[in-house]
Amino acid sequence: MTIPLASLARCFQGVVPCIVATCAADGTPNVIYASQVYFVDDRHVALSCQFFNKTRRNLDDNPHAAVQIYDPVTFDAYQLRLRFDHSETAGPLFDDMALRIAAIASQCGMTGVFRLRSADVFEVDAVERIDDFLEPIDGAAPPIEDPAARRGELRGLQVISERICRAVDLDQLLATTLASLDELFGFRHSLVLVADDDDRLVTIASHGYDARGIGAEVALGEGLIGTVGRERRLLRVGGVGQELRYGRAIRERIEATGGAAGLRPEIPLPGLADAHSQMAMPLVVEDRLVGVIAVESRDPLSFDEWHEAFLQIVANQIAIGIDRMVDDEPEAEDELETTTEVPLAASTRRFCFYRNDDCVFVDDEYLIRNVPGKILWKLLTAYQRDGRREFANRELRLDPWLGLPPIKDNLESRLILLRRRLEDKCPDVRIVPVRRGRFALAIDGPIELTERDSG
Repeated sequence: MTIPLASLARCFQGVVPCIVATCAADGTPNVIYASQVYFVDDRHVALSCQFFNKTRRNLDDNPHAAVQIYDPVTFDAYQLRLRFDHSETAGPLFDDMALRIAAIASQCGMTGVFRLRSADVFEVDAVERIDDFLEPIDGAAPPIEDPAARRGELRGLQVISERICRAVDLDQLLATTLASLDELFGFRHSLVLVADDDDRLVTIASHGYDARGIGAEVALGEGLIGTVGRERRLLRVGGVGQELRYGRAIRERIEATGGAAGLRPEIPLPGLADAHSQMAMPLVVEDRLVGVIAVESRDPLSFDEWHEAFLQIVANQIAIGIDRMVDDEPEAEDELETTTEVPLAASTRRFCFYRNDDCVFVDDEYLIRNVPGKILWKLLTAYQRDGRREFANRELRLDPWLGLPPIKDNLESRLILLRRRLEDKCPDVRIVPVRRGRFALAIDGPIELTERDSG
C-alpha cells in the first residue's frame, strides 16, 4: 500500500458516502453507494452487509472489489483495492457495526428491518490517491488542524474534575459540568438523562438548547441515546443526517411495497433536529446504569476518537458523582416548620392527580408523572391540609406510598426533575433547597387540588 490506512481516519467517519464496485462472474459490473467503510486495522476494512444482495452474490463469484472514499475536509478521493476475506456475524467488530445501525434503525422506526446481517471483512491490497479529482484551488489550502496540537486538553480535564468534586448538590454538578464542556471544549449542545424505574431514560439537565427539554423521555433501546443505555456502550455517529436520510429512504421503499405494518412510528430525538454528529455514553457505576450523557453538533466532524476517551473520563466522574449524591445521608431531623403565610396571586392554580397512572396535570396541562408526580402530590396535599412548607428528604424515603426503593432511590435526580418541570410550567410553585437534606415548598398564590381515576 502506498498510503497508510490510519492516515485516512476522517474518510472512515461516514460523513461522505463511499462507492463500492464489484463484478459478476461474467464481467458485469455493479456499483453502489455505501454509508460507511469501517477501519479494522492497517491491513483490513469492513463493509456492512444489509440490503446489498447483488454485491453479496458478486463477491461469492469474484472476491475482488474497489471502494472509493473521500476526505470530508479536503475532498481528496482515494481508491481502495480490496479482496474479500471473511464475514462475521458475531464478535466485537460485528457488535460495533451493528450498534450504530441499530441506533439509526430505531430512530427511523425500522428496528428488526434495517439491521446488520454480517460484517464483511476485506484485505486491502492497495490504497491510491485519485489525482486531479478536484480542480486546483486559488491560493493556499486552509490548514488542517493537527490533532496533537489540541488546546490544553489535560488542563481542561483537570478543571472539569475540580468543578465536579466541588459541587454541593446534584443540580450544581450537572449544570457546572455541561457548562464546562461548552466553555473548555466547545461541546455546545449536551444532555444528561437518568434511568427511571420503567425502562426509560428521563432528561434532567441540558445545555445549549432553546428549550431545555427537562422531562423528555427516551425508552431503552430506542434511538442513539436509548441504544447506548440498553447496551451500556459508547456510540459515536458522524454524518447522522445522511444516515437518517438513507434509513428513511429504505423505510419509504418498504412502505411502498406493502410492508408498512411491520414498522414503528419514528421517534423524535431530544435536542437538535438538524444534528449531523452525535456521541453518547452510558453512566455506569459497578454494573448499574445510572443514566446517559449525550453531546451533538451540526458539524459532521465534531467528534473523533480523542473525544471518546475524554468524554468517557468525564462520564465516569459524573456517574460517581450522581451515585455519591444519592448515597449522601441527610442531616439529623429538626422540627419541621409549618406556616401558611403566602403572598396571593391573581388566579388559582388547579392541580389534578390521576391515581391510576400517578400523573399530575396543572391547569389541564400535563406536568409530571410516576414517583416525581407522587412526591409533588404529597407536598401539595400536606401544604393544603396542614399548612406545611418545609420537608425533609428522609420523610420522602420513608413514605411507603411513594414506593422508593430502599437502595439507590435516585431521590435527588427526581427532585431536580420536579423542580425544573415546575419552573417551566408553573413558576409560582417552587421547590427551594433549605439546607442539606431539606427543602421548602414556595407557593405564590391559591391552589386547588383534585384527584381522579384516569381514563
